Amino acid sequence: VQLVQSGAELRNPGASVKVSCKATGYTFTSYYISWVRQAPGQGLEWMGRIDPEDGGTNNAQKFQGRVTFTADTSTSTAYVELSSLKPEDTAVYYCAAGTDYAYAYWGQGTQVTVSS
Repeated sequence: VQLVQSGAELRNPGASVKVSCKATGYTFTSYYISWVRQAPGQGLEWMGRIDPEDGGTNNAQKFQGRVTFTADTSTSTAYVELSSLKPEDTAVYYCAAGTDYAYAYWGQGTQVTVSS
C-alpha cells in the first residue's frame, strides 16, 4: 500500500494550492482520506476528510470556506485545495487513509510554503 503525494509548492499570500494523494495497493473506496498538516514547530492539525465512495466531506471549522476535498475514483487520487493562503498556512501537508478513529496508511508529506 502506498499513498504518494505531489511535490513541494511555493505560493504567494492570497493564492491557492492543490495537493494530490495517489493511492495504490488497496481498494480506494475502502477508507476515508484525511488531510493533516504540521506547521514548523507545531503539532499535527486535522483539516478534514473525504469518503471516496460517495464524495462526502467533513472539515475542521477553522478551514470552513477555504478548503475543498475531492476524490477521483478513476485514478484513486484524492486532492485538497486550500485558498486565500496566508503565511501561517506554511506547513507539511499529509494525506492518510483510514477511519475517523485511526489511520492505516500515510503519504510522505508535501511542503507548502506561503511567502511573498
